[in-house]
Amino acid sequence: MANIVDRADLANTPSIITSAGTVLTANTSRRGWSIQNCGQNPLFVRLGASASTTVFHVVLAACASANDNGTGGIVTQTSGVVYAGDISIAGTSPRCVVMEL
Repeated sequence: MANIVDRADLANTPSIITSAGTVLTANTSRRGWSIQNCGQNPLFVRLGASASTTVFHVVLAACASANDNGTGGIVTQTSGVVYAGDISIAGTSPRCVVMEL
């Protein structure tokens, strides 16, 4: 059975991010992360700074019919070697929720 870490210093308060740029700064203590698109346009995610619609690692699908309806694409990393550097987003009217452990 996996060891579950229950520490307040690893938790965060989720909020909707509505501007392009760095959504997670480098954190050597990061144990996991996820980003879900909450908007009606594709969201471009880069493992590093300065994401753009031409420089990215993952494109997350838009929500099907309305903002924040839970149907937008999601990318997550919670096992293995977890990326600990900056993570940035770009797109038209970006809107997402980000989680870091």
